Amino acid sequence: MQNEQLNRLVPPLLSWFAENARDLPWRKDREPYHVWLSEIMLQQTRVEAVKPYYTRFLAALPDIRALADCPHDRLMKLWEGLGYYSRARNLQKAAQQITELHGGVFPRTYDEIRALAGIGDYTAGAVCSICFDLPEPAVDGNVLRVYTRLLCDDRCTDEPAVRKDIRAVLRKIYADTKKGQRGQLTQALMELGATVCVPNGAPHCDCCPLAESCQAHLTDTVGKYPVRKQKKARRTEDYTVYILQCGDRIAVRKRPKTGLLAGLWELPHLNGKRDAQAALDGAAEWHTGMAELLSVRSCVHIFTHIEWHMTAVHLLVTKMPDCFTWVTPGQLASETALPTAFRICLPEE
Repeated sequence: MQNEQLNRLVPPLLSWFAENARDLPWRKDREPYHVWLSEIMLQQTRVEAVKPYYTRFLAALPDIRALADCPHDRLMKLWEGLGYYSRARNLQKAAQQITELHGGVFPRTYDEIRALAGIGDYTAGAVCSICFDLPEPAVDGNVLRVYTRLLCDDRCTDEPAVRKDIRAVLRKIYADTKKGQRGQLTQALMELGATVCVPNGAPHCDCCPLAESCQAHLTDTVGKYPVRKQKKARRTEDYTVYILQCGDRIAVRKRPKTGLLAGLWELPHLNGKRDAQAALDGAAEWHTGMAELLSVRSCVHIFTHIEWHMTAVHLLVTKMPDCFTWVTPGQLASETALPTAFRICLPEE
């Protein structure tokens, strides 16, 4: 009965999508590289934020081989500001796998795609269905929200076994869907969850093509679904971040190769919140010569599980010790990938 109910919803959903689909740059074609790139960029990131990155990235790295061969610093600069930089590193690793194992041609089976670095069940399903019309669903938060509301499914969607079961149910629906429409079904489910059955705030049930069949809507229980685990509170960390300026040069250094923001450039910083004098004393340990305090201000950057509370200290110094790399504003703008967590500490122009 469950499958029959869901199968009946496919035609109205596809009709709705044909009339209401947003005009997004990654929907212009079904090139696997384009679809894959967009899906990785869209993880944890808003659509509007991704658009310019997607266009700029493809202009710089138009194909898989270009991505595989891209120097690390240039890749990080192209990704600068999108966050979750491990996504970019895995993109390149996967591109190298495709080059080495598949002759530079994107693989066409679920298992081969799923085996690539950084690709999970969701991304593999999206590429398989959208690019190759395979009966593989792409189950993300949008789809889980739509599914659980349609059926009043009160299982916790954070449980891997629940997600696996929902994927299995949807796979049967995809298998019953006409060839040539499976990619549209994937995008329609995503679109419905993103624009109608929305994650924050009240859903727009009056605009939903499935409202008359949605059990949560009919029983006025939409707010109960999906069921999620309670999130842990983010921990906070305090830092004193230095903008060390000598002439027109700013001090930066590379972060460790593992951990948060691994291998990226950073501004020098010390643990804890320091007042002006303590900040000057800390800078003296780097042997930067006489220091003039230009400004002190507070900045906050929020990661998924951590909040950085930063005291940004701008100092004019007289020496450029070798423990740092000293870059110009032009290099910061065009070459040096400085994560947003540090870029927000730079002096306001």
